[in-house]
Amino acid sequence: MPNNWPRWGLACVAGLIFPLGLAPFDWWPLVGLSAGLLFFCLNPAHCRTPLRTGFFFGAGFFGAGVSWVYVSIHVYGNTPVPLATVLTVMFCGGLALLFTLQALLFNRLASRHLGWQVIQFASVWVLFEWVRSWLLTGFPWSYAGYSMLDSPFAGWIPVIGVYGSSWLVVLLGCLWVSALSRPQRAPRWIITLFCSTALWLSGSLWSGVQWTQPLGTPLRVAAVQPNVPLKEKWNPRYRGGILRDFVERSARLSESHDIVVWPESAIPGYRDQLEAVISQADQDATNSATTLITGIPTRDTGGRYNSVVALGNGSGTYNKQKLVPFGEYVPLEGWLRGLIAFFDLPMSQFSEGSSDQPPLMAHGLPVASLICYEVVYPDFVQRLGRDAALLITISNDTWFGDSVGPWQHFQMARYRAVEMGRDLIRSTNDGITALVDAGGRVIATSPQFTDAVVMGAVQPRTGHTPYALTGSLPVLVFALITLVLGRDRP
Repeated sequence: MPNNWPRWGLACVAGLIFPLGLAPFDWWPLVGLSAGLLFFCLNPAHCRTPLRTGFFFGAGFFGAGVSWVYVSIHVYGNTPVPLATVLTVMFCGGLALLFTLQALLFNRLASRHLGWQVIQFASVWVLFEWVRSWLLTGFPWSYAGYSMLDSPFAGWIPVIGVYGSSWLVVLLGCLWVSALSRPQRAPRWIITLFCSTALWLSGSLWSGVQWTQPLGTPLRVAAVQPNVPLKEKWNPRYRGGILRDFVERSARLSESHDIVVWPESAIPGYRDQLEAVISQADQDATNSATTLITGIPTRDTGGRYNSVVALGNGSGTYNKQKLVPFGEYVPLEGWLRGLIAFFDLPMSQFSEGSSDQPPLMAHGLPVASLICYEVVYPDFVQRLGRDAALLITISNDTWFGDSVGPWQHFQMARYRAVEMGRDLIRSTNDGITALVDAGGRVIATSPQFTDAVVMGAVQPRTGHTPYALTGSLPVLVFALITLVLGRDRP
C-alpha cells in the first residue's frame, strides 16, 4: 500500500501558503503556486485518495486564511477558549469539506491529456468558488482572483471579474508547477512562458482602457472612523457621548465636505428611538448642502434591519440583504438562542432587506450602499452598483480584531471598485477606512484602531466595464463547458 502522507502533507502546505498571496502579505505568486501544488497532488494517474488530499488542502487553506473567526467567537462573543477553539475548528473543517468534493469531481472528470487537465482544474476551482458564494447563505472569502489586484495582470479585472481572474491565476499556477515538475520537457516551458507573457501583455493593454467616464466634478468626502469599542457601543452609559460626537462632528465636517460617511451602526439605537438626534443631524447637513450617510438600525412592522440612511442633501434608506449568521441573525434560533453568549450577541435579530430597494441618493446621484460583508459578493455588487455613480461600503471590522480579516475585507472592497469602474468610499468603526479610485488605488486612508477622519475627493462616474454589463455568468458557463468538454469519451 503506498504511503500517502507525503502527498497529504504537501497538500496541507499548499493550502497554508495560499493566504500569503492575499492581503496583507500580497505575495501574489503564492496563490498560483498553491493551486498548482494541489493540481500536482491530485494527478489522476497517481492520486488514489482525492477526498483526503482535498481535505488536507482545505484544512490548511481555511485554517490559515479564515481562522480569525476565533477572535469574533472568543474575544467579542465571550465564548470560553476551549469552546471557541472547537467552534473555529468546526467552521474551518466544514469549509474544508468543499475542497474534498472539488478534488473528487476533478478526479472523476479529468482527461488523460495534461492540457485539458489544467483547463479542467481551473474550471472546477472557479465553479466551487461560486458554490461558496451561496451555499448556506454563502462565504465568498479568499478567492484566488483577489491576488490579481496588485499584480501585473490587474488589467483583466474589469473585463472578467473575480471568477475569471481566479481561472487565469489557477491556470498559470498549474502550468508553472507542471513545467517545474518536469524541467526537461521543453514544450511545457514554451506553453507556460507563452501563456504567461500573453496574459501579462494583454493585461497591460486592458489597464490602459478607460471603461468608465467622469460624471460631473469631484466631490469632497469625509469618512469617519470613530473607533468606539464594542463593549461601549451598546452600553447605555456611553450612548449620550456617542450621539453628541455624531451630531457635533457631522456638523463640523459638513461645513467643508459634500459627503460625510459614518460606519455601520454608528448610531447605537433604533432610528425611531432617536428622531431628535437624526433631525438635528439632518438639519445641519441640509444647511450646508451636504449629504450625510450613516449606519443605523431601523425597524418597522416587517422586522428589524441593519440599515444605512442618507440625510441632508441626500435621501433614502437601504436595509442590508446579506446578513451574517450568528452576528445578525441566529440560525435555528429556538434551539441555539441563550445556550452561550455567542448565540445572544447584541443586535442579532435582524431581518433581510428587500431585493428591490432603490439606491440612496447623494447630491442628486445614485450611490450603491453596501453594508459590511455585502461587498464581498461579486454579483450582488454588480447588480446594485451597475448604474450607481459611486460605491459606498460601511462596516464594523472591530469583530475581526487585530487579524488579517480586516485587510482581506479591504482588499475585496478595492477589487469591487476595479470590477465596477467606480470610486469607492469605505467607512469602518476602527479601520480600515479609506477612499479608493476606480482603478483600485488608495486615495487616502487611516491607521487601524485610531479615532480618525479620512478626507479627500472622489469622482462620480458613468458607463460600464465589461464585467458590470455581464456579471459572472459568461465565466461560469465557460468553466462548466470546458470542465465537461475536456472529459475523455468512453
